Amino acid sequence: MTIARVALVQTRTPASQAAALEHTAPLIEEAASGGAGLIITPEGSNFLQKARPLFEETVTSTEADPFVLGVRALARAHKTHILIGSALVRREDGKCANRSLLVDPTGDIVATYDKIHMFDVDLPTGERHRESNLYTPGEAAVVAPVAHGVLGLTICYDIRFPGLYRRLASAGASILTVPSAFTRPTGKAHWETLLRARAIENGAFVLAAAQGGTHEDGRATWGHSMAIAPWGEVLAAFDGDEPGVLFADLNLDEVTKARAAIPSLLNGREFSGP
Repeated sequence: MTIARVALVQTRTPASQAAALEHTAPLIEEAASGGAGLIITPEGSNFLQKARPLFEETVTSTEADPFVLGVRALARAHKTHILIGSALVRREDGKCANRSLLVDPTGDIVATYDKIHMFDVDLPTGERHRESNLYTPGEAAVVAPVAHGVLGLTICYDIRFPGLYRRLASAGASILTVPSAFTRPTGKAHWETLLRARAIENGAFVLAAAQGGTHEDGRATWGHSMAIAPWGEVLAAFDGDEPGVLFADLNLDEVTKARAAIPSLLNGREFSGP
């Protein structure tokens, strides 16, 4: 039996990197003290800012970002993996990316993933979101090994595109990460259902660290971070949007068991049609 303790950090990220680090560092410390070998933070962990001029003033490169630098130091100090669910960063070409960063126990960034699917929607509530106005979408799926398994990296809106998760599972991912900043209307309607579906379809753990509450920039996020087992059970979940640390112990043998019982990764076939 291979057991891995993980921690999902639920945050209410403010509008600057320094404030975000001050907000998140104690939660990471709590997660590390609780024995987590993998700590995951939400989407937009380094800052959240809806106003375009203020966003442009704040965003910087991965190498210069104070939040990223602070989290790398925490990983090194506690000798643990930390997945920065996403940091909003400036690319070398001057454009921006919504980027997951896997930091190893030495503090090195060992894998990155740029969010592929942009949240460009008009919700029935009147909310309008255009992520493509800010970010350049990624073009590659990413898997990354950690101590007790292989991570498949995704971010938030990716959850609505099951083909990405099947590709990650087929490439060996046993743990699918979904750091998020779900809106309240879509979170209430779809959050748990989508997470459980991706776990069941792929016989994989799904770990979803989320933003929660009303933020400094005025947005409201759903919270309800949760960990899902390969058979679809909810292992651990927050029932609200307050910041905190959610622990889950993963029995990685359950991945093998689920995939043997329902071998859909092996049974898929190519087909023709519309």
